Amino acid sequence: MQPRPLTTKSRQAALAALADSGAGGAEIDVLVIGGGVTGAGTALDAATRGLSTVVVEAQDWASGTSSRSTKLVHGGLRYLQMLDFKLVHEALTERGLLLSKIAPHLVKPMAFLIPLEHRIWQRAYYGAGVSLYDLLANIMPGRRALPIHQHTTRKGMLKQFPDLKHDTAIGAVKYWDATVDDARLVATLIRTATTYGAHAATRTQVTKLTKDASGRVNGAILQDLETGAEITARARHVINATGVWTEDTEQLADTSGGLRVLASKGIHLVIPRERIKGTSGLFLQTEKSVLFFIPWSRYWILGTTDTPWELDPQHPVPTAADIDYVLAHANEVLTTQLTREDVVGSYAGLRPLLQPGTKEGTDSAKVSREHTVASPVPGLTIVAGGKLTTYRVMAKDAVDFAIGGEAVETPSITHEIPLVGAEGEKAVRRQAARWRKEFDWSEQMVDHLLHRYGSLLTELVESIREDPSLGRPLQGAPAYLRAEIAYAASHEGALHLEDIMYLRTRLNYEAADRGQAALVEIAGLAGDVLGWDEERRQREVDAYRALAAAEEQAALQPDDESAERVRSQAPDLTPMAPVGTQGN
Repeated sequence: MQPRPLTTKSRQAALAALADSGAGGAEIDVLVIGGGVTGAGTALDAATRGLSTVVVEAQDWASGTSSRSTKLVHGGLRYLQMLDFKLVHEALTERGLLLSKIAPHLVKPMAFLIPLEHRIWQRAYYGAGVSLYDLLANIMPGRRALPIHQHTTRKGMLKQFPDLKHDTAIGAVKYWDATVDDARLVATLIRTATTYGAHAATRTQVTKLTKDASGRVNGAILQDLETGAEITARARHVINATGVWTEDTEQLADTSGGLRVLASKGIHLVIPRERIKGTSGLFLQTEKSVLFFIPWSRYWILGTTDTPWELDPQHPVPTAADIDYVLAHANEVLTTQLTREDVVGSYAGLRPLLQPGTKEGTDSAKVSREHTVASPVPGLTIVAGGKLTTYRVMAKDAVDFAIGGEAVETPSITHEIPLVGAEGEKAVRRQAARWRKEFDWSEQMVDHLLHRYGSLLTELVESIREDPSLGRPLQGAPAYLRAEIAYAASHEGALHLEDIMYLRTRLNYEAADRGQAALVEIAGLAGDVLGWDEERRQREVDAYRALAAAEEQAALQPDDESAERVRSQAPDLTPMAPVGTQGN
């Protein structure tokens, strides 16, 4: 099936479908609220069952938790310590599907070392843990997606991670998990859902859930945040997949029932690759959380923390204390010493954890990552909890629950549906050798493009042949092609400059200046696609610079309250004149 682009025109079609349903037209089968990984997966699940589906997101796709993760697709090795075998098996099964069938272009194997200091009990303890991890992964049907674990000597560990302190280490256990660009996974899920018939609209906020005379939820009132226009929609089923906003969305139906979610903040640091010598990832436990060292493109990602969050969930940011905490724990195990000057970027995300009992006194580090589906009022289904790796199971369970007996006739088939970019990826990988010569790309650039787009790279190549200037790297951010910026606006649904800087690229946290050296060039490329005039381009540039400055200052603050106060000084996007309607 030919992948459909996300464009301003397709967004308008989604808004029209919503408006039509509320004006006496065809009722929508499933309205999904939330454009993170769970909402995107739910839209795909519903659409591939043949249900008319619309998914809406108040900000941009993956703008919350789903773009601020540890970038891992994993079974959750630490959850074995909680004896949560069901969750680990479920996650490992999903990991295998993502690696082998659903998204092999986005999800890649990664080896991790667990350093050992005690020859007998520690080797036995971690050895048993990763053995069980391998066993649970192998229960899934088909061939093994990743190698089984190995025990590595001190010499072998030194070879794989020269900058790890080896004074007390006697060796390591080496096991495999996988990495993913989380924001791209979500965007790819949305594109796949629309390819199978779903409608999708960002910057569209649900302001109220409507009910019929019997008290059943039968639709929603929404606001187009680009124009301020109000839309009334009717739907047979409404699914709330809003993560840390779950309780806020429940309240739109005037219900106090449903699920309660505990938000837990985790932060990550981005460090230049050359600052730490090592080829494998690292998995370490701290007194409060776990510490990962993850090789990521030209960088290392270091994290994470696990602290309760009770402030506005929209703009969590790392504080000075958070950054110092991760650096201090990293320096405890490294021969080199990292400082704040080594931190290229940082980001914070909120884990949506199902809340057991009362919020007071809950330790978020010990809360399970299992998910739950519930219905506090007829017509409204809520799915919450879980983790990025298990998004597909969460989506399946949510749609099964919502449609009830219909699920017997139309069961989920997403376990056998590759995401766009996966089909033909191996053939395109072979073609890329020719394109490398044709466009004078480096090997690193080709790997970057294949990992981000898979077989969709053919669409970028077509645009470059139409306009050869798009085949050049950005002057201020040479890791990205000019074509990627134009493509973000023409095919990936970007409406604003911040959508590109935060989510279509990672320039906000992988460049020391938050990508500002390329900002004007990027605004020009995106503006050409979206029909921006000079005044609109300048407004977008100024808005992003204000965001970048506020985040820089927030990272210097000692605590969450002061950091949020500083971050909130940069205003959020407000309704403006309609954007252009180019695209297919």
